[in-house]
Amino acid sequence: MNEGDAVVQGQTLATLNMTEINAQVQQAVIGVEKAERDYKRATNLFKDSVATLEQVQNAKTGLDIAQQQLTAAKFNQQYAVIKAPASGFVLKKLSTQGQITGPGTPVLLMNVTGNNWVLKTAVSDVQWSAIRIGDKAVISADAWNKKTIVGTVKSKSEGVDAATGTLTVNIMLPNPTLNIAAGLFGKATITTSQPQKGWQLPYDAILDGDAGSGFVFASNDQKTVQRVPVQIQQINNGNVLVTSGLEGFSYVVTAGNAYLKEGVTIKLIQ
Repeated sequence: MNEGDAVVQGQTLATLNMTEINAQVQQAVIGVEKAERDYKRATNLFKDSVATLEQVQNAKTGLDIAQQQLTAAKFNQQYAVIKAPASGFVLKKLSTQGQITGPGTPVLLMNVTGNNWVLKTAVSDVQWSAIRIGDKAVISADAWNKKTIVGTVKSKSEGVDAATGTLTVNIMLPNPTLNIAAGLFGKATITTSQPQKGWQLPYDAILDGDAGSGFVFASNDQKTVQRVPVQIQQINNGNVLVTSGLEGFSYVVTAGNAYLKEGVTIKLIQ
């Protein structure tokens, strides 16, 4: 099995050296056969009053032990073979022939060429709490030349990633019409079904931020501006979530606001 090879569901991908494992299974089979003969002999002798009840019970215990040993040996034999869980391609070989591996050690990395792909995206705690299973998401990627795919939120993580400090949302992309490959980077815009009160502003729009408050320059007529105090709930990835203060305003200055004063005239640049 080489990197880039196509595989089908159920195909054998790798096996352990089966010499010792098969020998253990065969040894366990022979042990069960002997234990069955011993138990049958002891039962017949007991009926003829030659063997004692204790001998019959010991023979039955020996048979039970032999059967359990056979079960364990067959279990090891079954999991000594790795089969493809689904059709796809081998992306990377993590082990080579003859290499010693331990339990749980990855051997192959593969992708699944089904009709359902999943995009994993990191979100803040506020975004995570607002997102619901089934919410729609628009997925874009540089490889698609401005084309998009509509997906659905499939699941949410139940813990924070220690490395990034964010939570994860998994978005299902059913029957995509664009080319997708494992590891492809994309961007998701999720429309939440849970109503959110607030305004998402770029960080540069905030002036004199202090803890949960700050100021912005806002306008209704795109000609004059007012310096408006706002309440800030969260700052994340260069964006600020404002929860109050902008009621009644239609526009917010996001660039050059450091040079503005209350009531000055502005010019909108298209």
